[in-house]
Amino acid sequence: MNIKKAVVSLGHDALGYTTVEQLDAVKVTAKALADLVEAGYQLTITHSNGPQVSMIHKAMTELRRVYIDYTPAPMCVCSAMSQGYVGYDIQNSLKAELLSRGISKTVSTILTQVTVDPYDEAFYEPTKLIGRHMSAEDAEIEIKKGNFVKEEPGKGFRRIIAAPTPIDIVEIEAIRTLADAGQIVIACGGGGIPVIEQKHALKGASAVIEKDSIAGKLASDLEADRLIILTSVPNVYRNFGKVNQEPVSCLTVAEAKKMIEEGQFGEGTMLPKIEAAITYLAANKEGSVLITSLNSVAPALKGKAGTVITA
Repeated sequence: MNIKKAVVSLGHDALGYTTVEQLDAVKVTAKALADLVEAGYQLTITHSNGPQVSMIHKAMTELRRVYIDYTPAPMCVCSAMSQGYVGYDIQNSLKAELLSRGISKTVSTILTQVTVDPYDEAFYEPTKLIGRHMSAEDAEIEIKKGNFVKEEPGKGFRRIIAAPTPIDIVEIEAIRTLADAGQIVIACGGGGIPVIEQKHALKGASAVIEKDSIAGKLASDLEADRLIILTSVPNVYRNFGKVNQEPVSCLTVAEAKKMIEEGQFGEGTMLPKIEAAITYLAANKEGSVLITSLNSVAPALKGKAGTVITA
């Protein structure tokens, strides 16, 4: 069998939104990932963590409110926590699914840091909502700390943080070594833990990294044959959500850029995935990108679903 290296990016549907939902969701996710392994792919897996990191942040903040001696956990620590427990659930479910098919492979999670630029414009205009809803008084306290908040009418205020562009994956050599050894690796969870280089040290940043953005970079750095983005829809669509919506089965980078100019992709939904595809294909022109849903992996491998993007 011709083994092909692939980076797989998992969206929210692959994990659910609570710890209980996640336990059930990863069993379904493991089946799709095992289908890829059986199809001859050597997998490196990355995943979203929006609901998970937000839950952790809320819990740690509330702990501080109840027990004054506790210190609130910074975002970088919350990100590390989410990488650990999400990776734990994925690796155990995938290992079990593979063994049920007679496949013995090591599945490992690497706690991954990603450097960002402290002067990235995203730090001056944060957009990512995080944590619990707050009263106006609590929001004022956050502002005095130097944090940004945003009001959601009728609900209260929430903290917003930056989503800077990733620069380097700190543990890339460890990821590459395990992948080259034929192991399945879970890395850069939630976009990776954002860190800023300060001389010889790495300092956690109050930010998150777009998981689609890091997926494109991870696939580029590993020189993967394919980037597979699993999302909530089976295809990329033209005129999505309109009466004349139509699935797109294949795209070139030039065609994808034209659709971006036409405003075909939602900023918080499909656009980051298309941009990740373009980033990856700029570095690896011989590669390809498959965008499909978790439940459409099997037909997509047969060319009956999904959107394939090439240089």
